[in-house]
Amino acid sequence: MNQNKLFYITRARLALWYAGVMGVILSLCGIGVYEAIAHAHWVAIDQELKSVAGTLHDSLELKLKQPGKIELIVKQLLPDICLANQKCLPTQTSSPRHILGATNQGIYYIRLFNNTGSLIAIAGVNPQGLSPIFKNQLWQTKKDNLGNRYQQISLSLHTQKNQDWGYLQVGRNLADFDNYLTDVRWVLLVGLPISMGLIAICSWWLSGLAMQPIYKSYQQIKQFTADVAHELRTPLAATQATVESVLRMPELSTKEAQDILKTIERQNRRLIQLVNDLLLLARLDRQAVPAQRQNCCLNDLVSDLVEELEALAIAAKLTLTSDLRVDQPLYVVGDEEQLYRCCSNLIINAIQYTPATGKICVILDCSNHHALIHVIDTGVGIAPQDITRIFERFYRVQSDRSRHTGGSGLGLAIANAIAQAHHGSLQVQSELGKGSTFTIQLPLSFN
Repeated sequence: MNQNKLFYITRARLALWYAGVMGVILSLCGIGVYEAIAHAHWVAIDQELKSVAGTLHDSLELKLKQPGKIELIVKQLLPDICLANQKCLPTQTSSPRHILGATNQGIYYIRLFNNTGSLIAIAGVNPQGLSPIFKNQLWQTKKDNLGNRYQQISLSLHTQKNQDWGYLQVGRNLADFDNYLTDVRWVLLVGLPISMGLIAICSWWLSGLAMQPIYKSYQQIKQFTADVAHELRTPLAATQATVESVLRMPELSTKEAQDILKTIERQNRRLIQLVNDLLLLARLDRQAVPAQRQNCCLNDLVSDLVEELEALAIAAKLTLTSDLRVDQPLYVVGDEEQLYRCCSNLIINAIQYTPATGKICVILDCSNHHALIHVIDTGVGIAPQDITRIFERFYRVQSDRSRHTGGSGLGLAIANAIAQAHHGSLQVQSELGKGSTFTIQLPLSFN
């Protein structure tokens, strides 16, 4: 229960970290998008103002004659113009009569200043609170008494004789621009929490997927530890029981002492074998390739194995044969001792699980630049639900396997690890009650 709580907390932390990082990234992206939109619209407004002011400037300079004087032609170009010393409202016409019609759009104002910087006239909208004193800056952003913002451009005007006439100032109401940016901000402010909620849900799901292999590995480690403890406990308990029985005996004969020592030796040998198997698996896990690399002849290896294990097969009333289906020696690069262990584990496993009068055949073949070693038996076979797990450490198809065979459940795991360490594979095909075929596939050496 504590372990499950630990994984739950770890999953929650992982999800929070992921959601937090994604939240920061989304926030930065949102700020970047907002700034990009604002900049793009600001540039568009400046271009629009520059175009309107440039066209009006060029039109006025062609008609101006006397510096600082509002002539009839100016009133024709700007029919709603209002002199600074007069109180008048800009006229609204259904169709613009001047060349631009900008002042009738309700968002532009045009102000004219003389050479001394004093306001002469205004056309278009009339923002209240703007300074009547001219400030010689190309671009300015102003606010009126109501807080409305305006972007304006200022240009100098000249007469037909190139005399300084004064200044032209064209401004634009930024209300539509500010409203648009306000809408964008609201979209970002509302969208970000919604996005964060979706990210949090996805983070929890993704963290669960990420934790599954770790949780599975943790469970395997727990199972492995329990299995090791079980395997170690059996010989240790037997040795302890033997020693305790001896201590309770008043005296021992020579034969009794020898029998007791043989029992202890047998259990000690079992412990040594188990420790050696575990060390071999640890070494194979740590090393991607065999420590000792040499050309190994599989023909000699298979022949020697069958010859050495034939006595064990005969004792079990089995027939053990070999079939070398190649015309020339097959060589692989690797550790000969490990390859010997890999094949012997499969043959011994077949002997242990093949009933009397059964047959075991070891076949050496090759295909697609790979050597194939088949260990075929007529044994009890393996159930389909067990085939996917037989290469797991300490896994036994039969729960009482160690009592009959003395195995620890590491033989097939070691064989599979050796095959993989030699860039090969170990596969199995089996049918319950009819036998099994284990196939070692190793890349051939052509040196």
